[in-house]
Amino acid sequence: MADLRSIAVFGANGATGKQVVAQAAAAGLDVRAVEPDWPDDAALPGGVERRTADVLTDDLAPVVEGCDAILSCIGLPLTARTAMDPPPLYTGSAEAYLKAMSETGIRRLVVMSATFVATRDRGPWLFRIAATAALEPIFTQMGEMERILRTSDTDWTAVRPGWLMAGEATGDYTVTPEVIAPGLIRTRHGDVAHFMLNCAREGDWIRRTPAIARPEARRDESGHRLVAEALGRAPS
Repeated sequence: MADLRSIAVFGANGATGKQVVAQAAAAGLDVRAVEPDWPDDAALPGGVERRTADVLTDDLAPVVEGCDAILSCIGLPLTARTAMDPPPLYTGSAEAYLKAMSETGIRRLVVMSATFVATRDRGPWLFRIAATAALEPIFTQMGEMERILRTSDTDWTAVRPGWLMAGEATGDYTVTPEVIAPGLIRTRHGDVAHFMLNCAREGDWIRRTPAIARPEARRDESGHRLVAEALGRAPS
């Protein structure tokens, strides 16, 4: 989409969403940053339009009207409650986006999924056990979200990062079809944002599920750290 001028970013105040908003604004795009609730101290780049909408309860058509693409960075917090019985955030949002796109004529949608929808065979074996046990319902719901997108006739892309971590965009990440490359496990929020924007701008990976990851420092890829994060605990 060489003529991409304006985007709506859902989950705009999250770790990846902030990066998408900042990178898109820096690139000169018109950005609508969308959250169900905005904290009083939320800061946005100059020129970014703040909108309030809940993807599970609100009509999204007025929120995205006039945009060229929707980028969804929504996610669930890693808590015992959401892991065991997650609300239908991924499936419900997919249905809401598709409805709004049908009503407004928007064709392009880029969402965040996870490589773990397709495989658990990445990372140290203790992490594989912990992540599968703790997050299986969330991964299952992400897979259902992708199924919903496949039934539509829109130009969607479901980006599948590895295990997310803080970090600015590097631009040197590895993109592979379906699952992250063997030997990799981590993906920076900044790199996910960079890749999502590239997909929206260039029209790449339409109706596909590209996976993205890169090598990181040994301490960030350690089994101890990964297991602690999968269980919702701050690593030491």
